[in-house]
Amino acid sequence: MNDINHIVQTIAVFLIPVLFAISLHEAAHGYVARYFGDPTASNEGRLSLNPAKHIDPFGTVLLPLLLYLTIQIPFGYAKPVPVDYSQLRNPKKQMAWVALAGPGANFCMGLGWMVLAVLLATANVHESFFLRMAAAGVSVNAAMCVFNMIPVPPLDGGRVLTGLLPLALARHFGRIEQYGVYVFGVLVALMYFHVLDGALIAAVQLLIGVFKVLVLPLTLLLN
Repeated sequence: MNDINHIVQTIAVFLIPVLFAISLHEAAHGYVARYFGDPTASNEGRLSLNPAKHIDPFGTVLLPLLLYLTIQIPFGYAKPVPVDYSQLRNPKKQMAWVALAGPGANFCMGLGWMVLAVLLATANVHESFFLRMAAAGVSVNAAMCVFNMIPVPPLDGGRVLTGLLPLALARHFGRIEQYGVYVFGVLVALMYFHVLDGALIAAVQLLIGVFKVLVLPLTLLLN
């Protein structure tokens, strides 16, 4: 019974941070793609902050919960926002910006949740649910930012690297994307069996440390 209660409490605490992290991540890709000339996501109704538009039952719900219960970091994914890179005004260069938009949104949200945590502490809010939710918002967005910046297609970091490589190398490297399902499966397996999670956890903790440094002026001001 205690295990069930723990799972229910974990879901309640992480639900809002996860839904916002995934929705804004995907919407950011679409908005930046539209800015650079590709209206595909807009035409298909995916430029939305409505989580229902982006939820993948396995990647958004089951996988983050499984990984949280095993390695304490809830990595996951949503239904990718469709982007037609051929419609970008400068596909090779701008695909990197489109890819970077998602992790960039997670960085901003992680920082925002950290600001909320500081405000709650300053206001002497002792309700554990809200404090845990703010902490979850920080960790979820830091985790999504780090995981998606792994430099292997089809992850955002791989697409950023593809956009930065010389054209000949970029074409060969970009072909990895057609095996995206297998790449993601391997990464999840490496985390599940604790091969990769050490490096990822260290990177997530480093990014959370960056958030703490960035909010330090606010913390000093309020105290």
